[in-house]
Amino acid sequence: MSLSLGGFEDNIGWGTANDEGDLVTNAIKKDQVIKEISAAQEDLRAMLARAKAVQTDVDKLASGNETLQMYIDNLTMQMAKRR
Repeated sequence: MSLSLGGFEDNIGWGTANDEGDLVTNAIKKDQVIKEISAAQEDLRAMLARAKAVQTDVDKLASGNETLQMYIDNLTMQMAKRR
């Protein structure tokens, strides 16, 4: 199975070229791909940081919900004892 990237020929490696123009073109394409990969990695890092921040918020809210549930349970027991 071969990974196909648009505009790249599978049978030509980065370092091989028929003439100097192909070598420059391949170098430019390689640089473009590297920049796109780097940008994608930065995007993934940003998404991971956001996901961690959201998880922290969820954990805080879950803890708050547990505290509120205990408070409600205690109030319910106190009200039941008064009747």
